[in-house]
Amino acid sequence: MKRIVLTGGGTAGHVTPNMALVPSLKEAGYDIQYIGSYNGIEKRLIEEMGIPYHGISSGKLRRYFDPKNFSDPFKVMKGYLEASHMIRKLKPDIVFSKGGFVSVPVVLAAKRRRVPVIIHESDLTPGLANKICIPAATKVCCNFPETLKHLPENKAVLTGSPIRQELFSGKKEEGLRLCGFDDSKPVLLVMGGSLGATAVNKAVRNALPELLKDWQIIHLCGKGNLDSTLAQPGYIQYEYISDELKDLFAISDIVLSRAGANAICELLSLKKPNILVPLPAAVSRGDQILNANSFKKQGFSYVLEEEKLNADTLMAAVHEVYNNRDSYKKAMATSNQSNGVDIVIKLIKELS
Repeated sequence: MKRIVLTGGGTAGHVTPNMALVPSLKEAGYDIQYIGSYNGIEKRLIEEMGIPYHGISSGKLRRYFDPKNFSDPFKVMKGYLEASHMIRKLKPDIVFSKGGFVSVPVVLAAKRRRVPVIIHESDLTPGLANKICIPAATKVCCNFPETLKHLPENKAVLTGSPIRQELFSGKKEEGLRLCGFDDSKPVLLVMGGSLGATAVNKAVRNALPELLKDWQIIHLCGKGNLDSTLAQPGYIQYEYISDELKDLFAISDIVLSRAGANAICELLSLKKPNILVPLPAAVSRGDQILNANSFKKQGFSYVLEEEKLNADTLMAAVHEVYNNRDSYKKAMATSNQSNGVDIVIKLIKELS
């Protein structure tokens, strides 16, 4: 039996594409192991799937000043030593990395042990972690045709994003039961990402009195961001949701989301009209802005900049997208962007 090590973490976006590959990997007969950080979100998500999980030290490499810049390189070095030991112990035939800084020591250790490595870049331009990993990779998968020019020609493969098949099996009646909703009003699903989004949470909550006149609202607000004082009919909050997400998608008429590549590719596959609020360039490298603008250009999304986000602009965006929902769905239906699972699995089989 061939063995594969999956790695990636820090946010759900660095884990869910790995999770999407698991059923097909099992079907192909692979023994699956996962290397992630000691206590990142990936640990809970992967252990819930019954996959053996191995934690290593993880530190972030930053391109800006932060006091942690003095300590994190030591964490990265420790992680590299731990990853090297783990690769030697597990003897995988191949490593698949979805990115995030925990993946860097794993990819470098695999290269040193002469284990083939496939990495996946979700965004239009590679992030710092994947930039470090690209020289050590055998192949580099990507979501957008525009990304190919940023990658070595002999390594780049346009695959699309692996999408979890269970997302397509949601049941509307189960979603309504879970939320305590009915069919009297349309449903707005708000997704701030696994870590939450302060600006999005604030705008949604400021707009609640107006929104609730016409909408039922599911608010995925991130860890530690629940506000019990806002509990009321038609509004339900979750810190984070996993297994039931498919049912929440099934009852959602439109979605308000950050513009992480994996999230928006899922919205595209599900053909959900959406409003994207990308992370601003001031607090990111601008990748979500590029992702969002690409989807806006293709007619898949309405983009609302965080700097312009407030209760009024949010209400206007919700009405705009809902009133024109059929045109958004039509644009998404004509997209030839595929679910990347089959292409990635084929690549794994070829290289392992």
